[in-house]
Amino acid sequence: MTSDTVTDEDFRDILYQTRTFVRSVVMPREQDIADADRVPDEIAAQAKSMGLFGYAIPQEWGGLGLNLSQDVELAMELGYTSLALRSMFGTNNGIAGQVLVGFGTDEQKSRWLERIASGEVVASFALTESGAGSNPAALRTSARQQGSDWIINGEKRFITNAPIANLLIVFARTRPADADGPGISVFLVPADAPGVRIGPKDHKMGQEGAWTSEVFFEDVRVDQAALIGGAEDIGYRAAMTSLARGRVHIAALSVGAAQRALDESVTYAAGATQGGEPIGRFQLVQAMLADMQTGVMAGRALVRDAARAWVTKQDRRTAPSVAKLFCTEMVGRVADSAVQIHGGTGYMRGVAVERIYRDVRLLRLYEGTSEIQRLIIGGNLVKSAR
Repeated sequence: MTSDTVTDEDFRDILYQTRTFVRSVVMPREQDIADADRVPDEIAAQAKSMGLFGYAIPQEWGGLGLNLSQDVELAMELGYTSLALRSMFGTNNGIAGQVLVGFGTDEQKSRWLERIASGEVVASFALTESGAGSNPAALRTSARQQGSDWIINGEKRFITNAPIANLLIVFARTRPADADGPGISVFLVPADAPGVRIGPKDHKMGQEGAWTSEVFFEDVRVDQAALIGGAEDIGYRAAMTSLARGRVHIAALSVGAAQRALDESVTYAAGATQGGEPIGRFQLVQAMLADMQTGVMAGRALVRDAARAWVTKQDRRTAPSVAKLFCTEMVGRVADSAVQIHGGTGYMRGVAVERIYRDVRLLRLYEGTSEIQRLIIGGNLVKSAR
């Protein structure tokens, strides 16, 4: 089966089950997740049993096989709660898993994808470095051939799920960039391989429960079968393709978070009073709510359009960046307005909009910053005109 074989009827069931899970199981535990900086084991187990660790992995490899149009509908539901939930299985379905789906050999897929889809294996996307964030062409981690093996040296930072990863999808330079290409390859590296060291968990502004850390490689030896696609020059294209797809997903996640911030604000405005009057009757509060609603609706329409363009192969270059840029900037404005509407209450820990305000700030940074998205969009427009 291919990745677009889920019928509309079956997908409605998947979406309903996910929404129910998010709202009845995860949302009541949001404060627990934040306080403990971890997703409870029973929630992780339920996510595995629902197939969420492999919803975007093709059915032939044990996943649910959702295409990107279906993926974004699911992401909008997942964005409605703590982003740590989605982060727990996001790399399996997204930037890490899609490298294997799109570029792995049949042997690599059969060895890893079913275990990734079931959640038995957590995969991490090890690309970012201190000097190579949104521009992978600048990476310094190296892989040199020694006989039939490869020796990897370097370090990565901000790697999602690295503290719990079983498999690292590692991008490394095998030669200097030249006329033949960027010289970047991608390798499958077990997290417990000799020479791999996972740093301590990062202490971030928000997204408690979504773990990231540095990863260090010191003379890590892997065999030829670890080279994804069996070819050296696949790495850069695999990174760019996987990131572009991921940008549409992150845009959808932003819409879900913005919808939650809006809903919290409408509820608060309808009930909180000032001078005996519900603040929702004040026109300036209504104006903020109106701008928030407009942003959410525009973002939802844009995400669906970008996902459709990806599935039909109409646009896999500009539209993902447009969606990511607009929606991640939009959710930042919506979250800010949500805190404003809540007043002092919105600045207190334990209040949903305070957590959302911190959580969504990261969305404008990963999978390529807003500035990088603007360069991609503008560059592609000029390129197409010429």
